Amino acid sequence: MATYEQVLERLAQAVLDGDEVASADLARQAAAAGVAPIAAIEGALIPSIRRAGGLWETGEYFLPELVTAAQAMKAGMAVFRPLLAGGRGDYTVGRVVIGTVKGDIHDIGKTLVATILEANGFEIIDEGVGVPVERFVARARELGADLVCASALLTTTMVQQRELVRAVRAAGLSTAVMVGGAPVTEEWAREIGADGFADSAVAATAVARRLVGRDDR
Repeated sequence: MATYEQVLERLAQAVLDGDEVASADLARQAAAAGVAPIAAIEGALIPSIRRAGGLWETGEYFLPELVTAAQAMKAGMAVFRPLLAGGRGDYTVGRVVIGTVKGDIHDIGKTLVATILEANGFEIIDEGVGVPVERFVARARELGADLVCASALLTTTMVQQRELVRAVRAAGLSTAVMVGGAPVTEEWAREIGADGFADSAVAATAVARRLVGRDDR
């Protein structure tokens, strides 16, 4: 019979391999063996998805491998989430409203960021593309979002990010705003008063954790 450490090691490897079926099966085995859901999440799932992100940054993983690792991590999380009730509740690092700004229909980058953030424990509310400033603000207020992420892939739509920052502040929300997208730079983020900027999905995770006060690991 596999030991506690071996179960967690195999679960972590399933995530790195991008194996959704194995991840879910090993998560069920871990639960049946009495491994606490939080221990499995923090001892196997989160470290492995971070490892996958590191491998992507060093060029050892390509984008498809990063995405499949994220999907495998989510498959394991799907097993553990219902088991958390009565303990720490649903495992959520922070609540994020994400979308591509009004006038912009580019979806791939935004969706990748949403996927990686979700794999790292964030609750994601994806508003899609062409999202007006008013909807970002309304959803952030309605859901008590910790973070709003706004993507712009065109220089002509970047101004929507400035308007979003102004609108969030004017609404008196404590929600942080992170911006990104191909033409967006750290200098632009500072100029418009955004709380954070990321130039990749992996970088977005570290920035998001900092913005919600969870950069402790």
